[in-house]
Amino acid sequence: MKNWIIKNLTKLRYMTGIVSIALMVISITFICVRGLNWGLDFTGGVVSEVQMNSQITSSEITPLMDAGFNQEVVVIAADEPGRWVLRYAAPAKGVQYPEITKVLEPLHANVQVLNTSIVGPQVGAELAEQGGLALLVTMLCILGYLSYRFEWRLAAGSLLALLHDVILAVGFFAMTQMEFNLTVLAAILAILGYSLNDSIVIADRIRELLIAKPNQDIEATNNEAIIATFSRTMVTSGTTLMTVGSLWLLGGSSLQGFSIAMFIGILTGTWSSISVGTLLPEFLGLKPEHYQPKPVVDEP
Repeated sequence: MKNWIIKNLTKLRYMTGIVSIALMVISITFICVRGLNWGLDFTGGVVSEVQMNSQITSSEITPLMDAGFNQEVVVIAADEPGRWVLRYAAPAKGVQYPEITKVLEPLHANVQVLNTSIVGPQVGAELAEQGGLALLVTMLCILGYLSYRFEWRLAAGSLLALLHDVILAVGFFAMTQMEFNLTVLAAILAILGYSLNDSIVIADRIRELLIAKPNQDIEATNNEAIIATFSRTMVTSGTTLMTVGSLWLLGGSSLQGFSIAMFIGILTGTWSSISVGTLLPEFLGLKPEHYQPKPVVDEP
C-alpha cells in the first residue's frame, strides 16, 4: 500500500509540475502583453475626504461617484463614522469634474468636502520604483538565506517555488486587469514570506531524510518528505485561507485586492512547495551524498 501511494505521488508531482510551468508561461504572457492596471498609488490622482450621515454605506456612494466622474472611484471608510475617502484619477487637460456635493446630492446626506489633495504622477512613479526595489531586495535576501541553509540544488527548488507564486499572483492581476495598488504589493511581499516558510519545512525534511536514509532513491525521499509534512501544511494553509477568505468577504472594496492576492498566494504556495520545490532538485541531480559528511583526511 505504501509503495502504491509513493508511486502515484510521484506521478502527481510530475503532473502538477507540468501544470505549474504552463501557468507560469501563461502568466508571463499576460504580464508582457496586457501589463498591469496600476492604481492611483502609482499613477497619481485625486484624494478627497468627505463627511456625511453615518447611515450612508459605500454601496450607495460608489455608483453615484462612478457615474458622476465617468470612472471607477475607490470609496474607503475612514476612522470616524460617516467619513469617507474618495480616490479617483486626475482630470485630463481641459476636463473639469463636477462638484462632489452635487454628485452625491441624491443621497440627501448633507455632504461636506473636508479636504482634497492631488498625488502627482512623479510621486506615483517613485512609489512603483521603490516597490520594485523592495521586491528585488527581498528576493536577493531570500536567495542568500537559502544558499546558506541548503545545498544549491535544494535551494534552487525553493527559490523557483517563490518565483512561481509571485508570477502567478501578478499574472492574475494582469489577466483580470484588477487594480494593482500598494495593498496588492504588500500582499505580494507577504506571499514571499508565506511561501518561503512552506518550502523550507519540506526542504528541511528532505535534508533530514537524505542524511538518515542515504541508500533511498531521491524520488522516494521527496515523496516521504511530502507525506510527513502534508498534515501540517494542510492545517496551516486551511486556517490561513479561512482568515483571508473572511477578509475578502467582509473587508470591503479597499481590501479586496489584498485579500485576493493573498488567497492566490496561499493556494499557489502550498501547491508549489509540493510540486515545484521538490521536482527541480530531482532534475538537477540531488543525491544523498550531497549532505553526507565529508571524510577527514589526515595529513602526513
